[in-house]
Amino acid sequence: MEAYQNQQDVFDKKFMKYILIIGAKNELGLELASLYAKNNYNIFLAGRSIKSLQNESNELERKYKIKCDLCELDVTNYSSHQKFYDSLKIKPIGVIYLAGYYPDIPLSMSLWSETYKTIEINYLGCMSLINIASNELIKDRRGFIISISSVSGLRGRAKNYIYGSSKAGVIAYMSGLRNKLDKYNINVLTIIPGFISTAKDKKSHYPNFLVTTPQKLAETIFKAQQHKSNIVYSSIIWRLIMFIISIIPENLFKKLNL
Repeated sequence: MEAYQNQQDVFDKKFMKYILIIGAKNELGLELASLYAKNNYNIFLAGRSIKSLQNESNELERKYKIKCDLCELDVTNYSSHQKFYDSLKIKPIGVIYLAGYYPDIPLSMSLWSETYKTIEINYLGCMSLINIASNELIKDRRGFIISISSVSGLRGRAKNYIYGSSKAGVIAYMSGLRNKLDKYNINVLTIIPGFISTAKDKKSHYPNFLVTTPQKLAETIFKAQQHKSNIVYSSIIWRLIMFIISIIPENLFKKLNL
């Protein structure tokens, strides 16, 4: 009987699909959690003060009959990352990095602490945690990794080059990781959104065609991951805009007010 139970436990763990969402307290994180739960994935929601999502976690479990675990994580505490990942009772088949920080722009250009905070949350934390996750996924030769960058990372602009450079780092990192992990059947997906309208920031001063919602972006991300895409924009419009911006000669670009 005991031997049978051990075999059953191994079977359950092998086929229980978990995904890890890092930076799960934002609206996009909750929308993605709902989508994956709806499609029979169990969820690890990770972030600082994550227990505040207990009600949302309970609702996901009740509604979709899955497991949703809350995991305390500080993405800037790099020395804790390996211990955090090792503590996950079942290693996730997919990892989604959503943690991000948009700085006070003038302050980030003059105060190093604001500059560094931008870099460590947007880029260094992402690289540290995904490095650990990718090493684990290689063992099983399957899975996926998703990270959120920004159109600001495609070309530096005077208005937000500190933030943009941290997102550019994510794009380059994910590109290299994609090249490394392709032979292991691990999909590496970079998301490049434009403006995202949230409850805290409605983005009502921008034209509607430039703005997406967390719900729409979550649907785009999920579909792209299921199709094993590589790089996805939040809309075709943003892909076109950034293509035009990317081909402007530097001598002209440096004179523009974008």
